[in-house]
Amino acid sequence: MHKSPTDAGMDPAKLADAIAFMKAHETNVARDFSDQEIIFGKLLASVPTERAGTNALIIRHGYIVGEFGDTTRPDPTYSAAKSMLSTIAGISLDRGLIPKLDDPVAYLIHDGGYDSPHNKLITWRNHLQQESEWEGEMWGKPSTFIGHEAFGQGEMKPRQIHDPGTYYEYNDVRINRFSLSLLRLWKKQIPDVFRDEVMTPIGASDTWKWVPYTNSYVDIAGKRMASVSGGTRWGGGMWINSYDMARIGVLWLHRGKWGDRQIVPESYMKLATTPSAHGPDYGFLFWLNRQGKHWPGVPTTAFAAEGAGGNVIFVAPDQDLVVVWRWSAMAGEGFKRVIAAINDSPRS
Repeated sequence: MHKSPTDAGMDPAKLADAIAFMKAHETNVARDFSDQEIIFGKLLASVPTERAGTNALIIRHGYIVGEFGDTTRPDPTYSAAKSMLSTIAGISLDRGLIPKLDDPVAYLIHDGGYDSPHNKLITWRNHLQQESEWEGEMWGKPSTFIGHEAFGQGEMKPRQIHDPGTYYEYNDVRINRFSLSLLRLWKKQIPDVFRDEVMTPIGASDTWKWVPYTNSYVDIAGKRMASVSGGTRWGGGMWINSYDMARIGVLWLHRGKWGDRQIVPESYMKLATTPSAHGPDYGFLFWLNRQGKHWPGVPTTAFAAEGAGGNVIFVAPDQDLVVVWRWSAMAGEGFKRVIAAINDSPRS
């Protein structure tokens, strides 16, 4: 539902200026995705033939107060999918599938991925904070990120591997290992879990899809199942429209609650948006702003799911605000301008 900016406690002229800024700052990611292998390395799955232009939804007090662009087109959302995996982890904890966040994953997952003396120490918390330091290969990509053909511009230099829980590294191979571990916990494909536990309860459309790699299939209880990625690096990933992303953002804004139903435990959402010891203002696969550095001039209580190419679900709890901005550049400046249009008191 829509509401005028004035009725939502916002200055119409300032909001219009913020939207004009956002429209004028589109990502430089190629419209035809022709730069994907240059940026990320050899693809393992398809990408759309063309992306949408920059588009956005601005939600205040649960109402849409601003919108532009094609907000109904499903597009890859890249690493914003990591925060969706985190949401599934919270539900897994609530259901007892994960007894304790600090339990080693090896207690429950016995597929060889946690057998080494190093990997057997990795906990669920380590994975969620990107501090697992998991060693191995997933779907043909080594966790070291070494190799130009495999990793493109994202290739890394060799470094010392640290003990789990002592070092942060943004690493999609390790997140894909985490996703496979969640699949083995549920014994049900993660897109189906996400549909049944999250998307259907929040009234999302049926236009989204979580596309696996062509080689990311495993046998579970005699059934061939796809393990999905935590992003669109190497193709695939979560393809979703801005309206559905906004619904997910509102769920997170309300600390995991939708209407009368607590979908994700509130206690988990609090942990998920608490900074880790070693990350750059990072929680459980959520970006934070506690130090005021990730988005300068934006409230320190804000957090977001962020994906390459400028695909962001931005949540400002104290302002009762969700902004979905797709294919954006200068995201922090855009969010700052939207918040500057608020002229009533912050939510207590």
